[in-house]
Amino acid sequence: MAKRSGLSGVSVTDLRRELGRRQRRVGTLIKKRERLMSAVRELDQTISELGGIARGGTFVGARKRPKNDMNLVEALTKVLTDKTMSVTEVAEAVQKAGYATTSPSFRTIVNQTLINSGKFKRVARGQYTAK
Repeated sequence: MAKRSGLSGVSVTDLRRELGRRQRRVGTLIKKRERLMSAVRELDQTISELGGIARGGTFVGARKRPKNDMNLVEALTKVLTDKTMSVTEVAEAVQKAGYATTSPSFRTIVNQTLINSGKFKRVARGQYTAK
């Protein structure tokens, strides 16, 4: 037994009317897109005048991730060797030693790294040292 289409009860006239409606909507949407693209070009111009470069939805010259000489685990190991410190103290010491970060929750990242890396030993509650 053949499956019946959901359009089997729709007349040809109704189908033509619906196609016409959709085609008119396409024209409206194209005009709207052109207006929006014009606004985007104006924003790109303003960004350019302010010294930035708009490229593919991202802006060059905006916040950039800092480049560090060593990863966080290495930096933590260097700071914690032969010392026991709290998470807050470790986070501050790593940054004072030159580790750059823009994270607003850097202490939390340090805490997770101390717990999960396997290279650090928990001495007491909130106190860590290098293994």
